[in-house]
Amino acid sequence: MDLAYVCEWEKRPKSNHCPSIPLVCAWSCRNLIAFTTDLKNEEEKDLTHMIHILDTEHPWDVYSINSGHIEIISCLEWDQSGSRLLSADADGHIKCWSMTDHLANSWENTVGSMVEGDPIVALSWLHNGVKLALHVEKSGASNFGEKFSRVKFSPSLTLFGGKPMEGWIAVTISGLVTVSLLKPNGQVLTSTESLCRLRCRVALADIAFTGGGNIVVATSDGSSTSPIQFYKVCVSVVNEKCKIDTEILPSLFMRCTTDPARKDKYPAITHLKFLARDMSEQVLLCASNQNSSIVECWSLRKEGLPVNNIFQQISPVVGDKQPMILKWRILSATNDLDRVSAVALPKLPISLTNTDLKVANDTKFFPGLGLALAFHDGSVHIVHRLSLQTMAVFYGSSSQRPVDEQAIKRQRAAGPLVHFKAMQLSWTSLALVGIDNHGKLSMLRISPSMGHVLDMNMSLRHLLFLLEYCMVTGYDWWDILLHVQPSMVQNLVEKLHEEYMRQNAALQQVLSTRIVAMKASLCKLSSSTVARVCDYHAKLFLIAISCTLKSLLRPHFLNTPDKSPGDRLTEICSKITDIDIDKVMINLKTEEFVLEMTTLQSLQQLIQWVGDFVLYLLASLPNQGSPVRPGHSFLRDGASLGMLRELMVVIRIWGLLKPSCLPVYTATSDTQDSMSLLFRLLTKLWLCCRDEAHPSEPDDTLIDECCLLPSQLLIPNIDWLPINDGIISKLQNKQLIRLQFGKAPGLIGHTVSSQFDVFIRTPGQPKIDHLRRLHLGAYPTEECKSCTRCGCVTMLKSPNKTTAVKQWEQRWIKNCLCGGLWRRMPLSYS
Repeated sequence: MDLAYVCEWEKRPKSNHCPSIPLVCAWSCRNLIAFTTDLKNEEEKDLTHMIHILDTEHPWDVYSINSGHIEIISCLEWDQSGSRLLSADADGHIKCWSMTDHLANSWENTVGSMVEGDPIVALSWLHNGVKLALHVEKSGASNFGEKFSRVKFSPSLTLFGGKPMEGWIAVTISGLVTVSLLKPNGQVLTSTESLCRLRCRVALADIAFTGGGNIVVATSDGSSTSPIQFYKVCVSVVNEKCKIDTEILPSLFMRCTTDPARKDKYPAITHLKFLARDMSEQVLLCASNQNSSIVECWSLRKEGLPVNNIFQQISPVVGDKQPMILKWRILSATNDLDRVSAVALPKLPISLTNTDLKVANDTKFFPGLGLALAFHDGSVHIVHRLSLQTMAVFYGSSSQRPVDEQAIKRQRAAGPLVHFKAMQLSWTSLALVGIDNHGKLSMLRISPSMGHVLDMNMSLRHLLFLLEYCMVTGYDWWDILLHVQPSMVQNLVEKLHEEYMRQNAALQQVLSTRIVAMKASLCKLSSSTVARVCDYHAKLFLIAISCTLKSLLRPHFLNTPDKSPGDRLTEICSKITDIDIDKVMINLKTEEFVLEMTTLQSLQQLIQWVGDFVLYLLASLPNQGSPVRPGHSFLRDGASLGMLRELMVVIRIWGLLKPSCLPVYTATSDTQDSMSLLFRLLTKLWLCCRDEAHPSEPDDTLIDECCLLPSQLLIPNIDWLPINDGIISKLQNKQLIRLQFGKAPGLIGHTVSSQFDVFIRTPGQPKIDHLRRLHLGAYPTEECKSCTRCGCVTMLKSPNKTTAVKQWEQRWIKNCLCGGLWRRMPLSYS
């Protein structure tokens, strides 16, 4: 493990962010991190309980919320989509936070619930029934269905038709369980019930879910001499009211309390965690004293109940009818450790074929198998989640232990050491975030090899497997990019494409845009592939334009055959290879292309981009030997060239209805038909590479004609990419970066390749709305938002009123075309 970056607060004379006690943090599947601090005002001598939310690519751009919680915040929980956050406090108040205008740096409290005056000790969203198992031992399989399988898992509660009902469950310090359900109309149904008839104090609790739709709650009163209690909770809706039923499950005592040598050594239980939210059969326990801790892992198993011989004679046990009971059995325990300050559990739902502690040699160092323990001496250990054996160690600046005992005493007398008070593992377990007792945020890399020597192929296989997992689930893959070195990029992109092409056609269509976005983010990390980032973004934009424009086509008659006008357009354009655009048009039913004049005019910016892009590609054909030039990969991409050819035909037809919607070219001759010329050259190029198995080289005649294009038409400048202001490209040299909340560190990623700078708009140049293709000026006056992943910029509010453009804009209301989240930009961004 090593530090990637640290981010800390600016010290102010009158108000400071100090770590809250307890300090909590949460990491979403979209790589958003939420954590708490207390804002201390020295003049008014009061504390404001703050929630801070940031995305890992721009950690300095933190959004700080005055939570409105009166008491200390005790829990933070992201939902399964990573777009909503729950917060709970020591006064029994629970608040649900959601994005304002789908912006990652703008949040608002929408709904909530409360158990007045009863502190919340555990909180979780209800399970939505979606569970995907990772089969690490099958990471070399070709089919995604073998690597990642859908596990039969019932939601905690369902609506009519089996749709999962949203809501949350919480446990209070007095032994109450409260459930709040979000109805489709926005109302909140809340019900509260005691976990058992005899209520007792609950100091620690955790929540997990079973495959049958039930909920399991584990509780402890904080004393190691008391049992860890487990309860089954069933939630239902009866007569529009929420009903809660509870049942006591088998309990356990920690092994250290039954050991005579350690009976009174660890008086307090400090951590109680299920190993996973959907794994209620395994639990992690930690007991501590002032200086040391011990950790135990327990598993719930079904065991046969032995039957006395007397009863066997009366009613003999036949076959599988032997009575079974549930019993907790200890899996493993550590020796005496330094005092544990925080625990972070893996989120990867790994399915091991061997349920015991023996796993295959090639998977035992897989990152998702480890959990993190932070200690008061500042160190962090990654231990196996079942055997608790140490897999990797990180020593903080204060955790380098002195050799002699006198130095140890001096160190302890100097004051408390800096250590993590809260930790969270990323969703692929390749990164760890920790908040220390000074409120500083630290981002740690966790090596895929877990510190052990693995060959390059094995490391690449681990990274590829996790990239495929993110591609299938839709999770963000920023934490995987932390480990990608420039020398790995080409290999990863090729292998990712190979694995994608092995899938069936239906799955390929579902993942088609996601894999392009993934390739783009990988290629940013190497100077030899960075020019291809432009091609991948252009491909995403081209696919989106093609889908939108084809969706506007309507059949002339209702009783039409099964194929839509867009499908027929694709079929006809692929069959008819004529280089004359008008001859291709004759074979189409032009009445299906009739649209309102205002609609056609409103699409002009998108149509202009298609025309400019075709002209740019054809003009760059003579320079095809230069792979660093953007557009290079399109010259061999038969599918994309075919898509451009179809759009040229559609634009030609629309131009007959509304000439002003046609792309505008600056030609040297007034009589030249630019659309026909470009279509003819584009078709010739498409014919060379439409058969991907046997592509042919463009003939000299085509190259000569393309060489003449700059003398016939003005070649446009293509606005390829915005400035890359993310941090990931700066982390390639593995040097620690120190950041400060609220202060952007400058143009971090703008030093990747000097030969690539000409394709990126630099500060002070006119800006462009990348999705609407509108020019915003050098210093835009309209509020804009940018993508957290690719940096794409667009206006926050729509200036358009036509239905067709609104349909286009609606595609990007939640996410960028690469799938990244939006964040609000200041008006003076430049």
